Amino acid sequence: MGILNSKYGIIPACDVKNLNELKQLVKNTCEFDFIQGYKIGINLVIIEGAKKTVEQIRDLTSLPIIYDHQKYGNDIPEVSSGLFLDQIKAAGVDSIILFPFAGNETLKATIEGCKRVGLFPIVGGEMTHKGFLESGGGYISDAAPLRIYEDAAKLGVDTFVVPGTKVQQIKYYADRIRKIIPNPTFMFPGIGKGQGGDIAEAFEASLPSKCSAIIGRGIYAAKDINKAVSSLWKTASSVL
Repeated sequence: MGILNSKYGIIPACDVKNLNELKQLVKNTCEFDFIQGYKIGINLVIIEGAKKTVEQIRDLTSLPIIYDHQKYGNDIPEVSSGLFLDQIKAAGVDSIILFPFAGNETLKATIEGCKRVGLFPIVGGEMTHKGFLESGGGYISDAAPLRIYEDAAKLGVDTFVVPGTKVQQIKYYADRIRKIIPNPTFMFPGIGKGQGGDIAEAFEASLPSKCSAIIGRGIYAAKDINKAVSSLWKTASSVL
């Protein structure tokens, strides 16, 4: 399995306001060899439509397009594995991120649904912000993310979203997942502007596995997108 062409890199999160901003983001980043794909979110898909959003990216690059529904996999199994997956695949999306807090039956069904339509499943368990886990005042059991990651790995998933703001958690999840599958891939959001995760520390915590930083505001909100993404990669490269 695997969706990315290189072992390490950056995936811009396209959480921009409109298709013009999306085009500028992709145009100013797609020629770098460390750019591994683009993550589109629910905001553009709702406003502009999945097909139009994908077309804007495809006009400039053939790199993988990952859809993040913020957060997919939180309905009954029949819904999470059903028609929506067909539709997002038909729009030209290559992969979808799941955070299956609805339980293991939804996780199983959604992964099967992804296989059915040809979408590459990426599974997340812990989010980047404070107040998410029960120990920090949140509603999610501290044990839940690891169970999600391990269950997904046992079902054949090999690519995972881990919290880029929580370096020790990245190490912990990576070590546990590698006990189940030998060569997992990790993606980490929460880097830089906004949430404050350190890109070098996150990469270092993921090694020696394949890993990628998912970065939004630190790239698309920069005055000089080209310069910003180059600087981020230079910092990351110092530990690779």
